[in-house]
Amino acid sequence: MPTLTKLFTMEEASQHNTKDDCWVVIDGKVYDVSSYLDEHPGGDDVVLSATGKDATDEFEDAGHSKDARELMEKFFIGELDSTSPPIPELEIVKKAAKNIPQKVKEITKQYWFVPIAVVGISVVVGFLYTRKK
Repeated sequence: MPTLTKLFTMEEASQHNTKDDCWVVIDGKVYDVSSYLDEHPGGDDVVLSATGKDATDEFEDAGHSKDARELMEKFFIGELDSTSPPIPELEIVKKAAKNIPQKVKEITKQYWFVPIAVVGISVVVGFLYTRKK
């Protein structure tokens, strides 16, 4: 009897992005590497940075050995559903970028004395310098 492979969406895989619950997607396959993070030779931060996206390029660029590829099979939990849309990461960045000018205005209003103090100190130093000559 054939074994059915579980399908996951990229959105579903990306929700598992913590040290206690970490999934990575490589070559269309989903791996639960939570139990391997402490043993990973490159450190857990390298693996955690690869969650939430297709990490195939990062995996290949690292030049993993044949043994590493065989070890991966131990953590295999399913395949990526190729019919599901990718995560809309760009929308999140665009929303955050719209608020930046407003935040700069708020900081400027809150700390108005800093530029005035810099200008005032510059004027005093300039005046004292020219007075010495």
